[in-house]
Amino acid sequence: MIDPSDISQRLDTVREKMAAAAVRSSREPSHIELVVISKMQSVEKLREAFDSGVTLFGESRLQEAMTKISLLPKKAHWHFIGHVQKNKVRKLLPRFELFHSVDSLELALEMDRVAADLGLFPRVLLEVNIAGDSNKFGFIPSGLKRVFNELLILPRLQVEGFMTMAPLSEDPETSRLIFSELRLLRDELASSAGIPLPTLSMGMSNDYEVAIEEGATLVRVGSAIFRKR
Repeated sequence: MIDPSDISQRLDTVREKMAAAAVRSSREPSHIELVVISKMQSVEKLREAFDSGVTLFGESRLQEAMTKISLLPKKAHWHFIGHVQKNKVRKLLPRFELFHSVDSLELALEMDRVAADLGLFPRVLLEVNIAGDSNKFGFIPSGLKRVFNELLILPRLQVEGFMTMAPLSEDPETSRLIFSELRLLRDELASSAGIPLPTLSMGMSNDYEVAIEEGATLVRVGSAIFRKR
């Protein structure tokens, strides 16, 4: 059996650290949301998290997510955080409130086309490969700038901001430049487009405090709550 106090206590710790990071950066803690990364976690563990006040979960695999969505209370909200495969867009769109990882113009066009068929207006973030890591998905900043206006005029997709992943490191400070560069890119694109683009999804269990200090509005935390799988 899972001791519910374990997950509850770790959630309290994460929330306290989030609030402290917000205060350090003169931000309002309530403006930052915790996305609990639930991929590869049991439904039992997710129920413990839900009972401890978590309502926002992040999944990256369609089949796994479908089971969990059906078994958790309807008050739970679901974000898709993984790479979106074009052949799964039709099944994904009705099930998730926000997609963190639109990583190409081709994918955006397909999501927009399918959304029109389904009568949906998907909320999306654009994934940016700030670090230029060849093993990661995402727009490179210069490429994103070239197609940004094409993304904004898609009639169905609701572009709300950006997401990035920093290289894994035991030292969270190594992520700071990645996060600050995404914030600056957002500021530049928001200014040129004349729209706010308020959402920045960045920071995971190892570096979410630094991400908040650099402007994150969504942090994606899993192992700090559930322990390493």
